[in-house]
Amino acid sequence: MATLRAPRGTRDLLPDERALFAHLMRTGADLATRYGYQQIETPMFEQAAVFERGIGEVTDVVEKELFRIAPRTEESESWALRPEPTAGMVRAYVQHGMQTWPQPVKLTMTGPMFRYDRPQAGRYRQFWQFDVEAIGDPGPAVDAEIIELGLRFYRDAGVAGVEVLVNSIGDPECRPAYTQALTEYYRRHAAALPPTERDRLERNVLRLLDSKDPAMAELNETAPRITEHLCDACAAHFEAVKAHLTAVGVPFRVESALVRGLDYYTRTAFEFYVAGREGQQQALGGGGRYDGLVQLLGGRPTPGIGFGLGLDRVALVLAEQGSVASRETGPLAVVVGADPHDTVTRLRIATELRTAGLRVRADLGRRKLGRQLEAAGREGAHFAVILGDELSAGQVQVRDLLAGTQRIVAADDLARELARAEASHRHG
Repeated sequence: MATLRAPRGTRDLLPDERALFAHLMRTGADLATRYGYQQIETPMFEQAAVFERGIGEVTDVVEKELFRIAPRTEESESWALRPEPTAGMVRAYVQHGMQTWPQPVKLTMTGPMFRYDRPQAGRYRQFWQFDVEAIGDPGPAVDAEIIELGLRFYRDAGVAGVEVLVNSIGDPECRPAYTQALTEYYRRHAAALPPTERDRLERNVLRLLDSKDPAMAELNETAPRITEHLCDACAAHFEAVKAHLTAVGVPFRVESALVRGLDYYTRTAFEFYVAGREGQQQALGGGGRYDGLVQLLGGRPTPGIGFGLGLDRVALVLAEQGSVASRETGPLAVVVGADPHDTVTRLRIATELRTAGLRVRADLGRRKLGRQLEAAGREGAHFAVILGDELSAGQVQVRDLLAGTQRIVAADDLARELARAEASHRHG
């Protein structure tokens, strides 16, 4: 019989890695709340048109990477698993009339995304993203605020050496002249274009700048730059974004080749890299402004900006850098007993401690005390609550498994003492 395993391009998050992801998600959620973002949850699959119309049909995401779902009923809708969160969140913004709310509407979500991509290190077919979106503010200040939020997330997560790359990709007013210049440039080099890029040349020339084909690297290096074709309004917006970033102490580098891979972006585009790891496959995350997306998905013209930061890539970089993010994996305490058969008392004491809000496990195995203590240590518990003869006098022994010390505690004070010890441990 064949061995069953996770599908290619996916993997199981085992407890230790899942604890890291939970820590990263809490870090993102806490930051987003601090910055005024409200949590939202959208379905893991949408009408395929949400992504085809929003992301753009002439993109790798839609052409090659979209996970399409075939309904088992006679429904005429075509569905797809979400490859990124922005289009679905904007669809929700339009569907639920959020344009009548006080603007901007600031939303955040963290969850799994899906792309039928070629599996490689840090790039999976099911992956996790921390996302924020600010919809309804056209000004450059919110662009800088969101970029600073993203950089702070990486710092709080423990990633060292993160750099910010920024660019402006113009808007419908100035981009046509640029795309014309770009088209003429690539036409002059049509013989050197790979077949896929030659096809895209006439359909969406900007996608050539975002090509992952190594054969495009040299051509793209000498291609016309969008920053040389910005209209006055876009140029002023970009200068203001840079001024705001400087004001809040965010170091950045202008990267004129940065265009991002989705059709809905306008003006500000940005990506986060670890220094020395720049490249299309090495971005930790990124985002940009999408002033036309709300209208594209059926709403009134409304500006917006946001980012999606990949948690899988963060976990990979933390491992490479030898960093261990602060997170709680084991229980605060394990309740063990001198009498191997008295599981009733161990369970009762552990239940009382859990009711008090503490992370406590009861050792319910009928084994000797030494084996129970060994298991608690291996599990990473900070304390062992030992039930012995003292219990008849209303007392227990509490052993600090990290410090190797032990003391008597009144059973009635146990929850308070453990909570105090946990607070002291967390703060130094």
